[in-house]
Amino acid sequence: MPRRIGQLLVGLFLYGIGIAFIVRGAIGAAPWDVLTQGIARHVPLTFGMITILVSVVVLLLWIPLRQRPGAGTVLNALLVGPAADVGFLLIPETDSLWIRILFFVIGLLLLSAATGLYIGAAFGPGPRDGLMTGLHRRSGWPIWIVRTGLEVTVVAVGWALGGNVGIGTVAFALLVGPLCQFFMRMFRVQLDRAPTDGVSEAAATAQIHTPDGATP
Repeated sequence: MPRRIGQLLVGLFLYGIGIAFIVRGAIGAAPWDVLTQGIARHVPLTFGMITILVSVVVLLLWIPLRQRPGAGTVLNALLVGPAADVGFLLIPETDSLWIRILFFVIGLLLLSAATGLYIGAAFGPGPRDGLMTGLHRRSGWPIWIVRTGLEVTVVAVGWALGGNVGIGTVAFALLVGPLCQFFMRMFRVQLDRAPTDGVSEAAATAQIHTPDGATP
């Protein structure tokens, strides 16, 4: 248990730092972060606070889907945003293209490793991953259709609001799945008991990132 808790908290903190690196790279953010950037252009709130509020809205969508959040789900909603704000304080903006590309690569690797850490701790999926698996279960649609539909929607809304869509957005979509799969195998905790609903959802989330037909 101490290892799982530590792995969860470290993973969530690094996830926020990874987001900050990708955004500072300014070559295209991840889909949900495009939405956050777009909203940030219209409200006087920090990126991290908007991330929390979006997570709360997503969790409300769990209710009709009859999803059951785990401790990791709640902590994800509360901690990733502030961690991203810390990252923005530590990581400078730059006009140098090669540094921005480097920031993006560092951010993608950090975010993928962080995903492996927090999902591997088996405390439940994040709000957005749980929404995907819940919609998949309730609708019967293939998980890749649900994931792609959600992310295309949030990118479109975020771009319309002024979020940064670019080559990094495409690179993120293509690379994050295989990277997350690698790190989830590395950091998965073997439990000595039957999995809880939250752990089952985490396992379902892991299937999103497999390289076979489930990948968008």
